[in-house]
Amino acid sequence: MTTKKEITIYDIAQKLEVSAATVSRALKNHTAISEKTRKKIQDTARKMGYRTNNFASNLRKQKTNTIGIIIHELQSNFMTSVLAGIEKITANTDFDLVIGHSSESAQKEIANAHNLFHKRVDGLIASLAFDTTDVSHFAPFTEKGIPVVFFDRVDENTYGVKVVIDNLKAGYEATTHLIEQGCKNIAHITANLKRNVYADRLKGYKKALAEHKLLYNKNNVIVNGYSEQESLKAAEQFLEIKPRPDGVFVTNDFCAAVCIKAWKAAGLRIPEDIAVVGFNNDAISKIVEPSLTTINYTGVEIGKTAAKCLLDQLDNVPGAPKDGIIVLKSELIVRGSSVKGR
Repeated sequence: MTTKKEITIYDIAQKLEVSAATVSRALKNHTAISEKTRKKIQDTARKMGYRTNNFASNLRKQKTNTIGIIIHELQSNFMTSVLAGIEKITANTDFDLVIGHSSESAQKEIANAHNLFHKRVDGLIASLAFDTTDVSHFAPFTEKGIPVVFFDRVDENTYGVKVVIDNLKAGYEATTHLIEQGCKNIAHITANLKRNVYADRLKGYKKALAEHKLLYNKNNVIVNGYSEQESLKAAEQFLEIKPRPDGVFVTNDFCAAVCIKAWKAAGLRIPEDIAVVGFNNDAISKIVEPSLTTINYTGVEIGKTAAKCLLDQLDNVPGAPKDGIIVLKSELIVRGSSVKGR
């Protein structure tokens, strides 16, 4: 197959008998060119199959007009809403988004970071994978002056802006709610405690127990993943705890929903036998029966905040933060899964 020659502004200029500079300005909608001439040039360019050479233009400007995003999970309402928030902020800019998916793997996260670095993204927004312990793969960005904004799962010792919620406070509020419902023996189902979000929620759980003079029992803490199989395993582990807890704080709504289904199948009543609080306010929290009490924090706002922080740095906005932590609000939403009829 013969490759068709790429059409240039000079080809368009020759066809219309105008200067290349006129064609260039018309294709950029420059007002110095009359609307009639602009339309004629743009129509001709379209018919001839002209494509803007952004690559060459970006090389001259030392910019790619792309923002890299590294996420750890695709099948997540929270992550989808974060991406929607980022898109809301970047939609009216000249930036394109390039998304890398780590699939909860530190090795894939490293590969994504290297790939986006060599694609010369102008900035990066990232949330860490379950098993990421060394964040040195982000160092090349900061060494080159490329702004990096982390969100949700972050390493607080890494340079760059971190957009989070107060996970300790959220864990405290979730556990305190269960205590207020009369629960005396409260379990905690969570994930990799190397991640700030889960470590801080555990601290909140412990703080609530201590303040209400309830004993902390490490056997009541189940650390697992959030896939369906891992959630079912957590539900089984919970049933093996003696004495069986009368309340549980689960740090993920999907996991909580899977557990509720498994416990009901085992003959237990929710919330009479086990009061349950989840986390994220995912769509499943409203569908599961009974509906799930949960911690709500909007991924859209996290995405919007992260994107605005990044764009402010790229635009050299005076006072734009380049490091530090931005804490957004969360709230407890009380539903049927936790309210005991006392």
